[in-house]
Amino acid sequence: MTEAILLVGGKGTRLRPLTVNTPKPMVPAAGVPFLTHQLARARAAGVDHIVLATSYLAEVFEPYFGDGSRLGLHLEYVTEVQPLGTGGAIRNVAPRLRSGPDEPVLIFNGDILTGLDIGALVHEHESTGADVSLHLSRVEDPRAFGLVPTDGTGRVTAFLEKPQTPEEIVTDQINAGAYVFRRSVIDTIPTGRPVSVERETFPGLLADGAHLQGMVDSTYWLDLGTPQAFVRGSADLVMGRAPSPAVPGRRGERLVLPSAEVAADAKLTAGTVIGEHARVGEGARVTGSAVLDGAVIEPGAVVTDSLIGRGARVGARTVLTGAVIGDGAQVGADNELREGVRIWCDATIPDASIRFSSDQ
Repeated sequence: MTEAILLVGGKGTRLRPLTVNTPKPMVPAAGVPFLTHQLARARAAGVDHIVLATSYLAEVFEPYFGDGSRLGLHLEYVTEVQPLGTGGAIRNVAPRLRSGPDEPVLIFNGDILTGLDIGALVHEHESTGADVSLHLSRVEDPRAFGLVPTDGTGRVTAFLEKPQTPEEIVTDQINAGAYVFRRSVIDTIPTGRPVSVERETFPGLLADGAHLQGMVDSTYWLDLGTPQAFVRGSADLVMGRAPSPAVPGRRGERLVLPSAEVAADAKLTAGTVIGEHARVGEGARVTGSAVLDGAVIEPGAVVTDSLIGRGARVGARTVLTGAVIGDGAQVGADNELREGVRIWCDATIPDASIRFSSDQ
């Protein structure tokens, strides 16, 4: 049975204000903390023991997931006092692993939504005798990612930092953030200091002649690092575009959790989620958005591709497009907030005080 490490220590700075009160893996996607989807997919692939490497707001994970028995898993938690980076976090939790030196250990980043065939990655690792195997994904524009070229047999030949010029784009294969390590390789990572697995561990292993295998799996893949990506990932889970056994309801245009109240003539489409005890008023239109627990969308509001934090309120007839409203924020009636705007937690915007178009 394969065991896994989940790296969930990041601060989620690109997602603020969503991550002011909540670590990124615990922000709800399709009605449950995002981490729930990752744990359920690992369980479905036969993983039974998972160690969570926590750091930022570490205290919220265990009260929610406990020992993991509710999900059919055995979960353990290791908290970094000082952030150690991806490699340092992996090395820091190694004492909790049970695998023998040559057995495979899965490692997942806590902010990737993917349809990766986990079993196929483990099989590729074992059948090629690799020291480390990496899930690679093909992307149309690889400039924002580290490139990982491979030879004809899938062996990794280099690790290239984010390319700056067209000549540097030698492949469309990127590091997709899921790995299988031979257990003994984890012990070679230095202890007690920050280590980046992407910038230090992998290039170092390659330079030392280790066998790093890449498996291209171009199923669904999304880095949930930005609010826009997080909202899209949640909607894709609701609509069934992204696979997860943990979505609490049928796939479709909308997911309304049991205690939410939605007016009969409100329109919810494109993978919208309405959280527990949230309310949506008459004539409101909510498209491709996540409305978290206890939030209120007042009558006639139009909300598109936006994330509304816990207990926040969106006033009557207000129009939001691509907005993030922090927990407890109050956006008054007749406002218009557009692409990329972030309203901080508990902020208040008076009625009719912000517009992008004229008021005629």
